Amino acid sequence: MNAAFEDWMKTVQAGSENDLSGFLPAADVIPSRLHEAMRYALLGGGKRVRPLLVYAAGALFGADAATLSRAAAAVEMIHAYSLVHDDMPCMDDDALRRGKPTVHVAYDEATALLVGDALQSQAFMVLSQAADVPPARVLAMVRLLATASGSAGMCGGQAIDLDSVGISLTLEQLEQMHQLKTGALLRASVVLGALAGKDLTDDELGALNVYARAIGLAFQVVDDVLDATADSATLGKTAGKDAADNKPTYVSILGLEPSRALAEKLRLEAHAALAPFGEKALRLRELADLIVQRKA
Repeated sequence: MNAAFEDWMKTVQAGSENDLSGFLPAADVIPSRLHEAMRYALLGGGKRVRPLLVYAAGALFGADAATLSRAAAAVEMIHAYSLVHDDMPCMDDDALRRGKPTVHVAYDEATALLVGDALQSQAFMVLSQAADVPPARVLAMVRLLATASGSAGMCGGQAIDLDSVGISLTLEQLEQMHQLKTGALLRASVVLGALAGKDLTDDELGALNVYARAIGLAFQVVDDVLDATADSATLGKTAGKDAADNKPTYVSILGLEPSRALAEKLRLEAHAALAPFGEKALRLRELADLIVQRKA
């Protein structure tokens, strides 16, 4: 990782942390326990990959910083809500997230359920109040995030995941699941950042979609590799859980080294998709590298 990219990434991450805090109710506002738990779930952890993608895509088209901050916060709130619900006993039943107890462990199950609900609502409130882009484009951005979050996106992928425990999936079925569960929100991050700058042409949207598809799959492939090879302290969540829960993964279907090779192939596909944007796409290329080459 070069110094300029690392500095840019730290700047975006720190700015996103500050923005997220500002877009949430204070912990002492009634109902204070719920607001405290929302802040616990959202702040002080995570790689902020989705906000990074929002800002990197926004750089392609000179997007306004205030709009990017709202788009980045909204997509991160959706992501955080999904993690809170995913960790609950009725779903993946995990006790560790981002190196600390999951919300239902630190608080209780009912609070965790409400935290997820409230973060989802807060995301759309924050995004809908973007004031520096035309109203029609704000509506398109809200619709994009809603589609990526629902049954045609993240929630649909999670449903397929739950239905697939102990079942053999083909590689194509596994890809479809993860394009929804993980890929839809990553694609939304990229396109939201771009839409913060301008209405997109078909060619621009097509190139960004190819890029987002590649990094979305690569993200999951690398997650599966890390789940099979890293320890819980490194990951900040329970390692080896997919295998213990008998879930289909890229590693269980392809094997470890072919999975690593697939991630590298997807990284190169992501780079190729960005060729029409030239040097303006530098940060998106570097993020593709980060997603594939990360160790946690």
